[in-house]
Amino acid sequence: MSPVRFPVRPSWAGRNYTLLTAAAVVSGLGSSGALVAGAFAVLAVGGSATDVGLVAAARTVPLIVFLLIGGALADRLPRHRVMVAANALNCVSQALFAVLVLAGSARVWQMAVLAALGGVGQAFFSPAAEGMVLATVSGSRSGRAFAVFRMGVNGAGILGAGLGGALVAAAGPGWVLAIDAAAFAVAGSLRAFLDVRGMPERRGGASLAADLRDGWREVVGRPWLWSIVLQFSVVNAMVAAAETVYGPLVARERLGGPQPWGLALSAFGVGTVLGGLLMTRWAPRRLLLVGVLAVLPLALPSAALAVPVPTPALAAVMFATGVSVEVFAVTWMSALHQEVPEEKFSRVSSYDWLGSLAMVPLATAAAGPVQNAVGRPAALWGCSALVLLLTLAVLCVPDVRRLTRRPADLPKTEAAGTEGTAGTADPADPIASA
Repeated sequence: MSPVRFPVRPSWAGRNYTLLTAAAVVSGLGSSGALVAGAFAVLAVGGSATDVGLVAAARTVPLIVFLLIGGALADRLPRHRVMVAANALNCVSQALFAVLVLAGSARVWQMAVLAALGGVGQAFFSPAAEGMVLATVSGSRSGRAFAVFRMGVNGAGILGAGLGGALVAAAGPGWVLAIDAAAFAVAGSLRAFLDVRGMPERRGGASLAADLRDGWREVVGRPWLWSIVLQFSVVNAMVAAAETVYGPLVARERLGGPQPWGLALSAFGVGTVLGGLLMTRWAPRRLLLVGVLAVLPLALPSAALAVPVPTPALAAVMFATGVSVEVFAVTWMSALHQEVPEEKFSRVSSYDWLGSLAMVPLATAAAGPVQNAVGRPAALWGCSALVLLLTLAVLCVPDVRRLTRRPADLPKTEAAGTEGTAGTADPADPIASA
């Protein structure tokens, strides 16, 4: 009898897909731990809560400022080289951060500068990386591939945060930051080994400005795309305000302290992993209709905190929200991969990222004053209402309800005329502009 052989990886997971997924898991483990370590590093030098927020903002602001430039460059240069260069910048910035903390000579302004460098690296990395995973598998497997990829990243985030907290307590934040720098080095090395011989040659326009205008036309020419980007500019801001500002306050005053809030966040993380598992089995035909419907549960955590519900109920709500987030993420990325031309993908992705992040700093900064003006329950109900209203409004967009998954064996140009498909959303197309 011949021995039973178990496949090391699925048949559709080729070398590039495996390298990209492994790199994302490694960097995710390091980065999620570093988020914990960075805050404690600021506190260890006598920094205040305001200083912690300053260092966090120092990373977010350059991320927002450089996103569009990063997207344009990623459509002009080989994307894997942009990713490797961004990983190198993140590795250097985190290594310097670690050295300063371990030497006991770190200052808050130095931490802010190094965090800003990390934000610049992320601004160039994210648009280049977006869609790379889906480009490594066939259309019929793209949804499953992205779901498995997301499961790995989310699992790494959960594990990394737990290990990071334990290591900060045992060895101090400096060593966790050093591990993050090493993780970026490993991830960049893995991405450097990608086989890009079959990938299309990059040809930019006359200038970066021309490329950005071209990317903008791609976004505004698709009602389903710009409406969802606009929706999430508000949805992400409301979720961030509820989870980063109001959630910890409710937990401290009404639920018994940080432990119940940590349990709720852990339940969300578990939900994201199981949501990814669900999407490896489910390929809904109406991509965006299903995806946008899955956004509706994002209104629940704010409502649960406004009541507030007991900890078990809050954990259940957060778990359901985690599942729904993954349903949206996979359907959204599948729609982008199907509809957006490959040579313009990074520019479109940069506008998507910009829309998703632009209002988050404003919302978190305004959360306190809004609470003082109207009260915390009213502020939380307002967050919930805005998520619901914006999501219901997007469901009124015909292309959102109409866009369907294309037959995998049809090329993009031929399949654009398939009945019920929004195609490339050319403004002259009667289906796209209906």
